[in-house]
Amino acid sequence: MSFPRSFVCRYCGVDVSLDAPGTSHRNHCPSCLWSRHLDRNVPGDRKASCPGAMEPIAVTVRGERRWMLIHRCTRCGRLRMNRAAGDDNVLLLMQLAALPLATPPIPYHSRATPPGRGFKTAAQPD
Repeated sequence: MSFPRSFVCRYCGVDVSLDAPGTSHRNHCPSCLWSRHLDRNVPGDRKASCPGAMEPIAVTVRGERRWMLIHRCTRCGRLRMNRAAGDDNVLLLMQLAALPLATPPIPYHSRATPPGRGFKTAAQPD
């Protein structure tokens, strides 16, 4: 039985090689970082029963500076962590890393606010 050595990304259509620098179980596209819900318990088991698309929502760092992608299934909501590969789109990885700074969950000052005047949010006019 022979297994294919590539797949076509269902999100952006790029032909993706399964041979990836830095990981032995590629299941995400290096161009758009989207994935498919393939694994159930361990990387490479390919036993997931959900056929959903996995959206890249964040990155984190593990161990010795290993970047990990965090994907969320658009169908069942399951979160999975996948090792970033050496040929992944660096700009998209950096955008994911900067996302918490670009959209803070707390109000911020738009200008110096005098004491006792409170905070302004992005939606409030001056």
